[in-house]
Amino acid sequence: MARRCELTGKGVMSGNNVSHALNRTRRRFLPNLCNVTLLSEKLDRPVKVKVAASTLRTIEHRGGLDAFLLSANDADLSDRMRAVKQELRKAAS
Repeated sequence: MARRCELTGKGVMSGNNVSHALNRTRRRFLPNLCNVTLLSEKLDRPVKVKVAASTLRTIEHRGGLDAFLLSANDADLSDRMRAVKQELRKAAS
């Protein structure tokens, strides 16, 4: 999953460069992706993820990786993060 946030699904967008003379040329807007290691409290281990910088703020706002994953929509998560979410559900029960 290149250039895509593993937790929110945020990816590359396209648009136009617009000059002063209103000439339009196509361009790409790339997400601000960061390779980070987040600590899962319930699993007691670190999890390496490739996430957007805006997602890091959202994770902190929701109370950590575990709370974020349990409330996240499965369609937005990568396959690897769905597996981590499944592990969290097993650890919670």
